[in-house]
Amino acid sequence: MHKKTTVGIIQHSAVHLDLQQSLEKLESLLSQASKLGVELAVLGETWLSGYPAWLDYCPEVALWDYKPLKEVYRKFHQNALVVPSKESEWIGELAKKFQLHIVIGVNERVLKGKGNGTIFNSLLTFSPEGKLVNHHRKLMPTYTEKLLYGLGDAEGLKTVAIEDNQLGGLICWEHWMPLTRQVMHQEAEHIHVAVWPKVHEMHQIASRSYAFEGRCYVLAVGQTLQVKDFPAELSLPEQLQNQPEKYVLNGGSAIIAPDGKYVLEPVYDKEDILVSQLDLDRVYEEKMTLDVTGHYNRWDIFDFKLKENPRE
Repeated sequence: MHKKTTVGIIQHSAVHLDLQQSLEKLESLLSQASKLGVELAVLGETWLSGYPAWLDYCPEVALWDYKPLKEVYRKFHQNALVVPSKESEWIGELAKKFQLHIVIGVNERVLKGKGNGTIFNSLLTFSPEGKLVNHHRKLMPTYTEKLLYGLGDAEGLKTVAIEDNQLGGLICWEHWMPLTRQVMHQEAEHIHVAVWPKVHEMHQIASRSYAFEGRCYVLAVGQTLQVKDFPAELSLPEQLQNQPEKYVLNGGSAIIAPDGKYVLEPVYDKEDILVSQLDLDRVYEEKMTLDVTGHYNRWDIFDFKLKENPRE
């Protein structure tokens, strides 16, 4: 009997820089996904409470001591998610209520101790029992993200079980870190969640390559953000002025099979819940020709080890 599961990519915006309203919107979106028969629901990079796309557009980001930018960072920090907290536990309650596995990108802050002024770009996985079963922090913030985010760790580089199948995920440019990919391939993923701010052409290439290399399904997850959602404290560049409805993050979510071909082609410039039923037996069919952890590796030549330092 073929093993099948129904997945749903929630390509919607959060309420930018507003944790509570975003959580309320999340409940509504998960309810819709559940009614569509979804068993695994996924949302994009730092969906709670919004990816800071303004870092790459607003000119004030380059100013050293600009008070309005500091005010934006304060909002960004205050509306980041603490893990664990009543808010993170509530996401678990939603997973239990709707009987879903949930993978969601979040801005994460630490209450006290090391890193309490730094945000982590994190990926959380919840089970239908309401438990947080994996907590991954992005290993290396990319380019302008270094202004806001700290370095992650190895603790979340693992899969979780969905019955007899393995679910894993990475964040954005981690998909171009070869050793990070190899760690996850050795976890024997059947489904891999690749979260991005938006899945433009190069992100599509990385996602399709990951599926082909890892012989797994890849859910390439984008999100949406319009110009009107940028922080009011920052000015818009000339090319975005008078275009409040323009999508700066325009989705591009797609579902990719273990042979690198699309199951569901990219969807741009609209909010939607993308649903597909995956035949997980295809993972094993494709391993006949390529298995980078087995018969297509030379363990007698190469040696590889992950330093699993515990998170403080």
